[in-house]
Amino acid sequence: MIFSSPLFLYLFLPFALIGYYLVPKVLRNYWLLLASLVFFAWGGVSYTIILIGSIAVNYLFGLLIQKNVKSRKAWYWLFTGVSVNLLLLAVFKYANFVTHIINDLLGLTSLPSIMETSIVLPIGISFYTFHSLSYLVDIYHRKTMAQKNIFDLALYISMFSQLIAGPIIRYSDVWQQLKQREHSWLKFGNGIERFIIGLGKKVLIANTLGNVADALFKHNPNELGAINAWLGIVCYSLQIYCDFAGYSDMAIGLGKMFGFTFLENFNYPYLAQTVKEFWRRWHISLSTFFRDYVYIPLGGNRVPVKRQYFNLVFVFFLTGFWHGAGWNFIVWGLFHGLFLLLERAFLEKTLQRIWKPFSTFYTLLVVMFAWVLFRADTLTYAVKYWKAMFEFETTYKQVSLFIGFIDDEFLVAIAIGLLGSFGMFRSIGSYFEKMVLSPKPLFIILSYPYHFLSSLFYAAILILSTMYLVAGSYNPFIYYRF
Repeated sequence: MIFSSPLFLYLFLPFALIGYYLVPKVLRNYWLLLASLVFFAWGGVSYTIILIGSIAVNYLFGLLIQKNVKSRKAWYWLFTGVSVNLLLLAVFKYANFVTHIINDLLGLTSLPSIMETSIVLPIGISFYTFHSLSYLVDIYHRKTMAQKNIFDLALYISMFSQLIAGPIIRYSDVWQQLKQREHSWLKFGNGIERFIIGLGKKVLIANTLGNVADALFKHNPNELGAINAWLGIVCYSLQIYCDFAGYSDMAIGLGKMFGFTFLENFNYPYLAQTVKEFWRRWHISLSTFFRDYVYIPLGGNRVPVKRQYFNLVFVFFLTGFWHGAGWNFIVWGLFHGLFLLLERAFLEKTLQRIWKPFSTFYTLLVVMFAWVLFRADTLTYAVKYWKAMFEFETTYKQVSLFIGFIDDEFLVAIAIGLLGSFGMFRSIGSYFEKMVLSPKPLFIILSYPYHFLSSLFYAAILILSTMYLVAGSYNPFIYYRF
């Protein structure tokens, strides 16, 4: 079950919300946990057994770390707990990748290859494993106490609003909300608005542009030419942003509906003027997780420069590998790491001195070239696609292919995607909100039609998104597979 489906929108979510607010307050966490397990089990009961097992194991390790937090034993229990979680992730996510590597090596010899496993990647395992790691490490560093109520811990790890594709929620940020949180009509209304905006990003923009990107990436790059290669990567760059940022909007909105406040996960990353800044704006919960739980423990900026460079490269190797068991993801991570090294060595100072639009353009080029690695099925395909981006001599067939994608729906979607990605709608919205909040009599009068029109706007997005979903349009979530 995914957020952008009629089943979730008009059956599961209303049922979960009505039940949540009808049961006594002391039972709300239990109801939300039950709803989360049902949501997860929809994708496979066996996946739920793995999730429940992970919760039980981490509950036990949390208590053991807490019990021995003042002694050396706490470190051993933390090491064991982290190892068990990473082993679980490695088995389910990377077993076949390792098998491929071994078979490639065996192919150089006369030894027989080994069989691939039949293991299927459980949905959301990367995210709930990181939730568990955050829980154990925060207890060890005394940022929080171990959760004695296993049901509250289970809710933190498995909450359906962010279980499948994040954002990564740290236990230290929400443990108090598990006990007590604010519920209000204002917060609930803000949650609905945020959810609908995310739904619109996903269904109306990401899905529309994703159709074009997928169609172009299915072609042999030699047939595309620069005009179609650039169209494909621009569409994919907007698709992945609107897809993942839209999901994060929906997750944050759902959290508000149930009284939770989650930290932001995106901050207009395509406005970044360096690759370093891009990672401060893109998938913030992941980049800060690696910063705080890997980079800083390795020494961060407190070590010699050469060691800092190694730490950066290692972190971005892990970032790429976390995203997928494939060489293209690893190279994607290292590609970003390379430009971070260049910026740290000398490039950042240059970028700070030049005209800001040039810095932004440089960052966009780096990010889009990296997205080719992320989207391509193989490194070979990615290299051929890069080559196609510089083949400026076009044929009639290539022009016809390009024109075939340019219709009114596409033009509206890409225009809204571009304006939204660069913060134009945020600026317009902030301007009108300031006007509405003004104490001047004229603006007070105008606030009523403003709120009415706003309600119509959100209703229109919901209705239009539903129409697209009922029509059975293209509707995958990119980050579900991670």
